[in-house]
Amino acid sequence: MAIVSSHILDSVSGASAGGIRCELFQLMDDSSRQAIFDVLADHEGRISETLDIDSTNLGCEFELVMHAADYFSEPTAVVRTVVIRFVTNDIDKRYHLPVMLSPHSYSTWWSQ
Repeated sequence: MAIVSSHILDSVSGASAGGIRCELFQLMDDSSRQAIFDVLADHEGRISETLDIDSTNLGCEFELVMHAADYFSEPTAVVRTVVIRFVTNDIDKRYHLPVMLSPHSYSTWWSQ
């Protein structure tokens, strides 16, 4: 089974960003989205959820949505939601998508 995971880091404080709501959706051919999971990042800013895909799902596009607005209490924060789209190409792969987050920017990368 595939795994979708992330480690969300607060680049302002240098600490993990725990408690951020993270949702995963599968993007469908008709432009709709199917909810896969809806979890909170743990106190270390981590999520790790299994993704039940098989050979018929290979090449499907997914959207990981991180709701950052409530994490930063600054009224001037412009980063409210982080959206990462990715494609599954291996049913046994770990799709690890770490994020460095601040009120005004973010960066992400793919890691195994």
